[in-house]
Amino acid sequence: MDIEEDRVESVEHTVKCAECGSRNLERDFTRGELVCNECGLVLEDTEIDMGAEWRVFSPEHGDSLARTGAPSTYLLHDRGLSTSIDWQNRDYSGKRLSSTNRSQYHRMRKWQQRARVKNSFDRNLTQALPEIARIGENLGFAKGLTEETALVYRKALEKGLTRGRSIDALVAASIYLTCNRNKLGRTLDEVCGAAKVGRKELTKCYKILKHALGIRMDVNHPVDFVPSFISKLGLSSEVLSKTLDILESAEERELTHGKSPTGIAAAAIYIAANVIGSNRTQREIADASDVTEVTIRNRYKELASSLNIKMNK
Repeated sequence: MDIEEDRVESVEHTVKCAECGSRNLERDFTRGELVCNECGLVLEDTEIDMGAEWRVFSPEHGDSLARTGAPSTYLLHDRGLSTSIDWQNRDYSGKRLSSTNRSQYHRMRKWQQRARVKNSFDRNLTQALPEIARIGENLGFAKGLTEETALVYRKALEKGLTRGRSIDALVAASIYLTCNRNKLGRTLDEVCGAAKVGRKELTKCYKILKHALGIRMDVNHPVDFVPSFISKLGLSSEVLSKTLDILESAEERELTHGKSPTGIAAAAIYIAANVIGSNRTQREIADASDVTEVTIRNRYKELASSLNIKMNK
């Protein structure tokens, strides 16, 4: 326990005056003192005010008078610890700045930006991190997943994996790795489309990234892709439950071994939707799952025949 913790703990546990024994104590947050009202003895003179701030210095805080600023984040190259000068040429009251002050602020912004980005490491991050945030938003990532992707990219950058490779491909590989680690059920083609990177380039960077960072990935299972496909098709929870039952039976009979998990998932959804009565065409399921109609047709016939499932006409 450090000195500050000892000091706070002593204040919290001081219940009576050490001089006169009185319990009539008063905390003066203005002076940071704990005073006995009976004899006037100052029991503590370095008390910390844990209350909210009485002034707001930034408009983004609104009515929140918190003492702390924005939390640090991996989505900014400096983790959000530096300050920035607003690009609006207005003062605190909203009035426009004079021409002299505008030119002065322009120079200040320019040099402040140069001071924030000092080396090639920072320059790389300033280009890659906004792209990670953009793709994460397009794929519907939660903030925590986007932060995890940024952390993976930072580790790749520290190991020098960006040399000779495009930033876009390594960003896409980091996103695909995060998807697989968290079982999000995002297909390779889906990530390629969001990142605007070729499939071959993404696959190559993904393998290099996984090997260099020493990350072991579990094999993808058809169940991992079902929620995403169901959501895209707008099917009910009843279809989802039936699909999971079909896949569980298929796993027990080893019908999924050696086959594409996305193809098996798409076929199981096609069967479940047909049985429940929420029919979807093979074309619709193929568009949602990035699987060809031929694959869905072959897989669903195998599953229906092996599991003795009667399809509605």
